[in-house]
Amino acid sequence: MWAISKRIFLFLATNILVMMTIGFILQILEVYFGIKLAGNKSLLLMCAVFGMAGSIISLMMSKYSVKKAMGVQIIEGPTTNEELKWLKETVHNYSRKAKLPKMPEVGIYDRPELNAFATGPSKSNSLVAVSTGLMQKMDRNAIEGVLAHEVAHIANGDMVTMTLIQGIVNTFVMFFAYIVSGILASRVSENGRGSRMMEFMVRQALFMVFGIAGSIVTSAFSRHREFRADNGGAKYAGKEKMIAALKALQNNYSPKGQTRKNAAAFSSLQISGKSGSFIKKLFCTHPPLEQRILTLQKTTMR
Repeated sequence: MWAISKRIFLFLATNILVMMTIGFILQILEVYFGIKLAGNKSLLLMCAVFGMAGSIISLMMSKYSVKKAMGVQIIEGPTTNEELKWLKETVHNYSRKAKLPKMPEVGIYDRPELNAFATGPSKSNSLVAVSTGLMQKMDRNAIEGVLAHEVAHIANGDMVTMTLIQGIVNTFVMFFAYIVSGILASRVSENGRGSRMMEFMVRQALFMVFGIAGSIVTSAFSRHREFRADNGGAKYAGKEKMIAALKALQNNYSPKGQTRKNAAAFSSLQISGKSGSFIKKLFCTHPPLEQRILTLQKTTMR
């Protein structure tokens, strides 16, 4: 199993669990209450409704889930810690440049890797968090590039966009899981509870298999959105600071100076999207750093 970013994993896992729960409820309704949708059109409509619902639930839970999973400490109110004060003021400065309707929450969490993320259900309810490793190992110019990049994710509406894409993926995951499980179960037995149980078990397994396959689609869109966020980060903080941030990541995790410990931390975040097997590349949520730097260097800022 390839390691992936915790927040992407949480989003994907929540979607799969929601779909599996919905499948269980629909199976109960069919077996004990005789409620069953007939016809592929009705099935597709049902999958669209519940597929989008699963994605929206994941989005609404995103801030809370990530705070708990990563142990994010929110910087609340005035603080005497100069580093935390600077961090919060910098995020809010870029948020004003991005014309966000409400300042995002700003937090920090204790991890050695260089990482930061933005999450939340809307531009008015968002969070920007950074790791202690990033604060300790990067200079302020590079950190500013990272923070501007994360604010750009919020300003671009990437959380909502990815939710809509995930909702579409969910729809087809559910639809094909129902179709394939129905076909397989019908070949085992013509009718009876044994057949329905077989169909249910196969369907639950297909939710997971198709859900993981669907993450290839969402990962491809995520890589595209990273380029847009890089461009936004360059707009808010300056092209030099955005490139400095990407080069700091690249230098810190270059093969020459890489240790087993920081290599594992870097891999677990998929922040580099660095070269690997073709299959592994399909699941990377970030493009290769060298490609991001080159693209930004060629970009003319307006």
